[in-house]
Amino acid sequence: MAKKIKDPGIGLSSNKRAKRFINKDGSFNIKHINRRTSISRSYNYLISISWFKFFCWVFLGYVFINSVFAIIYVLVGISAITVPTGSIIGDFMKAFFFSAQTVTTVGYGAMAPKGVVFGVISSIEALIGLLSFSFITGLLYGRFSKPKSSIRFSDIMVLREHNNVNSIMFRLMSRSTNVMIRPKVEVTLALSQKTENDKYVNNFYNLKLERNEITYLPTTWTVVHPINESSPLSEFKKEELPQLHGEILILVTYYDESFAQEVHQVHSYMLHNLNIDKAFIPAFHYDEEGFTVLDHDKIGETKTL
Repeated sequence: MAKKIKDPGIGLSSNKRAKRFINKDGSFNIKHINRRTSISRSYNYLISISWFKFFCWVFLGYVFINSVFAIIYVLVGISAITVPTGSIIGDFMKAFFFSAQTVTTVGYGAMAPKGVVFGVISSIEALIGLLSFSFITGLLYGRFSKPKSSIRFSDIMVLREHNNVNSIMFRLMSRSTNVMIRPKVEVTLALSQKTENDKYVNNFYNLKLERNEITYLPTTWTVVHPINESSPLSEFKKEELPQLHGEILILVTYYDESFAQEVHQVHSYMLHNLNIDKAFIPAFHYDEEGFTVLDHDKIGETKTL
């Protein structure tokens, strides 16, 4: 049996119902409870969420601020801004549009505050608007400048004979046209096994790869782990591997020219999703002019052996 390694940071305790450690999007599958939050942590949250969620939060914040000040203007008396409509909804909408002009410092000139009270309120709102848009500008810069890996993994992992040895394979490529410089792959096997005391524990093993580093990656890279005598999976038959409660944890690091620094990405495959006697088909070919054509949709396509 291959030598075990120390806990890579996931923990040794396990359960027969334990789910995967790493989700398909690369995030760790952990539910946080009783976690203390603060306003300072909102920055990390807002630069990490999707663009759709980000603009939804921006829109909701914009509507909330304008609604709050519109209510204040209506309560104080909208006659100091414009002629009342005689309807609460109508007055609210006029106050809302005035608030939108104030918070964005647009000022079309159709409405203007009269009196000291409205002048103070509108001045405070203008300050809040400046601070809010400065904050959003910083978030936009942070989202664009934050180093992000552009690695795409094959949806499946295959088990096939390679060089007369059964081997586990998965494939990766760059989502962008940038060439990945010196990509390195580290693969760890996490096996949840039952002990003599009817408890489940996690055992971790480093999987030796055919190659764990290349100079650059312009197309695809098929990562291969040969199941030889040094492999922790050598004691199992290939038909038994999908029955194991195991997960293959992957860490890929490479130098990205766009950010001028090293970036990384984590990924994982479950052993029960292993495709036996399948082989990846080539994802690139040469056209009539001799150029290499890379088809991103073929990264996970296989054929039966």
